[in-house]
Amino acid sequence: MAFKANKSEWSELYVFLRLLTDGKLYLGNHRGEKSERSFWPISVIEREEHDGPRRYYIEEDKVRVEGKEDYIKLHRVALAVMADKVLDLIKSNNEEEIECPEDIEKFLDTAKILYLEPETQDRTDLKISFWSPHKIPTGFIIQSKLAPMRPLLDGGRSANLKLELTGARKFAQPEIENINALETNETVRDRMLLIQEMDGVLRYSDVADRVFRCNLSMIDLHFARILAEMVRTFHIEGKSRVYEVMNIIKKENPIKIKEDLIQKHRFYEYKMKQFLMAATCGMRPAKIFNGEDSAVEGMLVVGSEGQIIGYHKDERKAFEDFLYLNTRFIKGSQEKDKYGFLEREHGTYFFKLNVKIGLTKR
Repeated sequence: MAFKANKSEWSELYVFLRLLTDGKLYLGNHRGEKSERSFWPISVIEREEHDGPRRYYIEEDKVRVEGKEDYIKLHRVALAVMADKVLDLIKSNNEEEIECPEDIEKFLDTAKILYLEPETQDRTDLKISFWSPHKIPTGFIIQSKLAPMRPLLDGGRSANLKLELTGARKFAQPEIENINALETNETVRDRMLLIQEMDGVLRYSDVADRVFRCNLSMIDLHFARILAEMVRTFHIEGKSRVYEVMNIIKKENPIKIKEDLIQKHRFYEYKMKQFLMAATCGMRPAKIFNGEDSAVEGMLVVGSEGQIIGYHKDERKAFEDFLYLNTRFIKGSQEKDKYGFLEREHGTYFFKLNVKIGLTKR
């Protein structure tokens, strides 16, 4: 009986089959383009299945599969055909849930692939050994432009930043209620602007979650303030790309550092790149981050036409620059994440902003 899977799941299967077919991973540059002359030969791909990890050894014209009890061989030509079929399946369907065609289902049964999207405890989607099967496998996450992309940082309420309502005048309760009742296409922005029109001032106060506060302090003791100003600017100015927001923040200089640090040392860009790398490779708002390496060491990015490029911490500059130039702030659900309204705590009103960051689609 045919089953259905979403585009993200089909994309993960496509990446797996395409890498087995190609036997190499092309590296990407800072613009998200493939470096034709820069690639790493793939020796083994390790993938979780229903019965535990399986290792796929790439040979000249076949792939040797070893698992708990399985030992099979798959022809790379057949894998190439299936990779193309899966790609066509994704691109030709407008629906998020796609039914599996009979020929692909038959192949999956033959290859004993039960999970299109492996379930792992360490957040990796694939582990790859390059150059030699004896090399320690490297963990990768997959970001596919063929499907809705997962955020790099999505901590829900734990990723909220608090702005304190201050100013020359005290707001009456009916005024607070009127501000919170305002609903527009840009509710968060317009509520902040209304507060400003009423002579209120929203000043950075704190990180709502204690663990996230400490995690951000690992980047820099002042980074939470920088991030809060970036999210505020994202809403007020309507610019979502990280580097565009940062260009504004540099001029405002929220932590009042010297001009040499801003222009010559590129302090703000440096701190943001550190944060983006940490968020990509393991930092989570509600989980203690101590700066140590996680199982995630790289990212596989799938373009809208199915091309796959890789980024790895060993090629740190390209990875950091790619993240800086190709990430954006995202608006999360106000109701779910509990932000964008004035809330009283111990006699003081706070306005919370939520941090959510993902890759750009283009």
